[in-house]
Amino acid sequence: MKNILRLTLLAALVLSFAHVNAAETLNGAGATFPYPVYSAWAYDYNKITGVQINYQSIGSGGGVRQITERTIDFGASDDPSKPEQVQKDKLLQFPAVIGGVVPVVNLENTHPGQLKLDPESLCSIFLGEIKYWDDEKIKKMNPQSKLTHSEVTVVYRSDGSGTTAIFTNYLSAVCPAWKEKIGAGKAVKFPTGIGGKGNEGVANYVKRTANSIGYVEFAYAKQNKLTFTQLKNSAGNFVVPGFESFEDAAESGDFDPKKDFYLWLTNAPGKESWPIAGATFILLAKEKTDANKSVVKFFDWAFKNGDNKAKELVYVPLPKSLKDKVRAYWKEKGIF
Repeated sequence: MKNILRLTLLAALVLSFAHVNAAETLNGAGATFPYPVYSAWAYDYNKITGVQINYQSIGSGGGVRQITERTIDFGASDDPSKPEQVQKDKLLQFPAVIGGVVPVVNLENTHPGQLKLDPESLCSIFLGEIKYWDDEKIKKMNPQSKLTHSEVTVVYRSDGSGTTAIFTNYLSAVCPAWKEKIGAGKAVKFPTGIGGKGNEGVANYVKRTANSIGYVEFAYAKQNKLTFTQLKNSAGNFVVPGFESFEDAAESGDFDPKKDFYLWLTNAPGKESWPIAGATFILLAKEKTDANKSVVKFFDWAFKNGDNKAKELVYVPLPKSLKDKVRAYWKEKGIF
């Protein structure tokens, strides 16, 4: 009898332990854009709390699909879902951090932040209309650069990508030909070039391919020591990507919780604004209250303790006023 009692108690303890462990693992997936900062936050959070955050960097399209199918605890996307879509899929949506998408090139004798491009030339390159680096439009902006008669190789994202959504949203805003022929979205039909999977894939292709140009989140450009360009913004100034120019763009954003924070930051006004900036968003399944409370606890911790790590990786933390709006949204939804 004693043995049976011992075994019963042992089984109860094992089940209880398994339940605690299960509760301490959160699974998320989606955008590659914020992967460096999410993984850094998750590492620090795990050290302090023991909670394991498994975040798979699979692209925004995959993140939206998996949270819609309820196979993960949270999805992540840089392509914000419109309020009506959020309602239809019974989701919640809030921003987590802000970053910038940058054109990156592999050109001989060109240093980071040296090559200047304007919206017209960037659009013409990705449309396949500018075929050589010594094209007159580019030479005119870069009289000091030694641009050779080398063929341009475009590198784009092959997967469903929020980085592509931000980039093509920008091109559609500044280039009527792009808007008419290609449009904006997580996956578009690029008229020229080669595709790489994830920000990682594009970064690797550009690194290995001479005379190439691609677009990646800035943290990937820094980590892979890629040559990023300057870009002419809506104020008519050539700006270098970096924390200050992303922050300038972020300050222009009026995020509305009543619209589930749906907002684009591309082509933002401001003398020093980087023109291809964007927030990255977290998506939760409305009915998964317990999991949502755990996810929100992690992001609340990140809002309080993760700003320095975000800045170190050249992301812009949400302004305090926006963090407060997000917390009020969580409270209203009963998950904070």
